[in-house]
Amino acid sequence: MSQFHPLTVTHIHRTIRDAVVLTLRPDDPRAFAFVPGQYLTFKRMFDDTELRRNYSICAGLDDGCLQVGIKRVEGGAFSTFANTELVVGDTLHAMPPMGNFRADVAADAPRSYLGFAGGSGITPILSILKTTLARELDSRFTLIYANRAVHTIMFREELEDLKNRYMGRFTLIHVLETGQDIDLFSGRVDGEKCALLFKSWISVASLDTAFICGPEPMMKAIATALEGHGVEKERIKFELFGAGQQGQLAQHTIRDRARDAKGTQVQITLDGTTHSIEMPKDMPVLEAALSNSLDAPYACKAGVCSTCKAKVTEGEYELLTNHALEDYEVEAGYVLTCQCYPVSDTLTVDYDQH
Repeated sequence: MSQFHPLTVTHIHRTIRDAVVLTLRPDDPRAFAFVPGQYLTFKRMFDDTELRRNYSICAGLDDGCLQVGIKRVEGGAFSTFANTELVVGDTLHAMPPMGNFRADVAADAPRSYLGFAGGSGITPILSILKTTLARELDSRFTLIYANRAVHTIMFREELEDLKNRYMGRFTLIHVLETGQDIDLFSGRVDGEKCALLFKSWISVASLDTAFICGPEPMMKAIATALEGHGVEKERIKFELFGAGQQGQLAQHTIRDRARDAKGTQVQITLDGTTHSIEMPKDMPVLEAALSNSLDAPYACKAGVCSTCKAKVTEGEYELLTNHALEDYEVEAGYVLTCQCYPVSDTLTVDYDQH
């Protein structure tokens, strides 16, 4: 389930001063066939501590390679290593592609797409953008890309090349906090900015799918604006690259409820084997699995990615935070085990039903 595969770094390109694009050659190419929008989970040891980080694939299906974009984060061990120490020929280890933020390309009908990206949130949208323009010959794509300034725009040259290549089908709008003369394209992307863009630049009435990737406050404001202009929730897809702290009130509620409660007997199926463990009700299922030496898959531990996704087939639980699962998946019993707390005295969790 959580098997990691070796990937050789074959090329490193610096798209801006503090971000690199890594071209990777997997030992097993079939394991790394991807759908545009998916990510890779990497692991590496730093000072005897294993870190896992997710980075989105930025290559299109027709690029003939596997690439991820990694922007350096202040204090980020993995992103700093990738930007300052990694060299061509090094080997990284990653799980096969995952994620629900994806585009299933179909060339049988013209479609209208809208993308909102903030900073490094461009990486998965770039994969979707390149693939849909190349394979859906009658489809159109509008991209709103928010950054601090011109020098922070990742993939700037590549986006300009795409605009010139697909003239008439690809519209690129940069919104910068500084350096723009037109008010509409200056400042932050919020609900008011979206309303102005929808009024003069974007026809949301004909929109088939909207892709949003960026900081959580920006994404919520954009989604609210889209729904307010008549776009159904099902046509809006999200991908967070970071999230805030879990709600303190929710955590206190779980701790208070579990204080005098007996533990939960959990049946965990992983890689075809079922394990029975005892766990307290104030611990997420993932932590219980890891503390019992089970090799359960995980990455962010914050409810942002879907690496730790599993299905609860029996028992009651509470899902504290969910930024990755679709509504229909939650209704079917799928959970993010890093955010799944048992409520009943027994619980059955199946990682193999991913």
